[in-house]
Amino acid sequence: MSQTDKTPSSTEEGHAPLIEHLVELRSRLLRAVVVVLAIFLGLYAFSNDIYQFVADPLLKLLPAGSQMIATEVASPFLAPFKLTLVVAVFIAVPFVLHQAWAFVAPGLYEQEKALALPLLASSVLLFYLGAAFAYYVVFPLLFAFFTQTGPENVTVMTDINAYLNFVLKMFLAFGIAFEIPIATFLLILSGATTAQSLATKRPYIILGCFVIGMLLTPPDIISQTLLAVPMYMLYEVGLLMGRLVKRKREEREEREDATEE
Repeated sequence: MSQTDKTPSSTEEGHAPLIEHLVELRSRLLRAVVVVLAIFLGLYAFSNDIYQFVADPLLKLLPAGSQMIATEVASPFLAPFKLTLVVAVFIAVPFVLHQAWAFVAPGLYEQEKALALPLLASSVLLFYLGAAFAYYVVFPLLFAFFTQTGPENVTVMTDINAYLNFVLKMFLAFGIAFEIPIATFLLILSGATTAQSLATKRPYIILGCFVIGMLLTPPDIISQTLLAVPMYMLYEVGLLMGRLVKRKREEREEREDATEE
């Protein structure tokens, strides 16, 4: 067989794994989309109830005679629709991450799998906790402040679409902020920095938490503090976790070295 005849065959063999990976990736993306759509269709009949639940922290604090309003023609339909879709994605996150894990897991070592899976589960749980903290702790305090500090001759009547954009931004901000322990833990574990080095930078971390709180929340000291303080506390949790795991890993390596000797 000539060299010319061999070349196409070898090229096809080289491309085969890539094509297989792309096909698998497409399959897992389609599964994730189908699950999100299925959850969305199941929730759509309750879209107004879901919006009512999300708006409840503000509705409870509106002055007598006030209510939420829709300033755009399509807002009464689009706002609950958009919220229901976001909730569907929110609920489907574990399944979506499972599909991502199933795609990348075959290429990982056993030690990496043992570490990655708990971190993945913890990151999902922390994101949910951040959103729950925003809803049950931050919103009541924040909306109480907003509704009570306005001029007496101004009636608070919030647009439903503007309110939805505001709360979604807050959910996302607190969900991401609650991932700080994972980020801190990974920085220590990967060797990018040390627990001792991070501990000496506490004043800068505190300042950074308040700067992030200022950027991600409305321009008031209450919401900034409600985001900055949990961020710093979670940073300390990540620092503690990193120290413990790093110490255990070093002790295990010392025992293995002693055994080899």
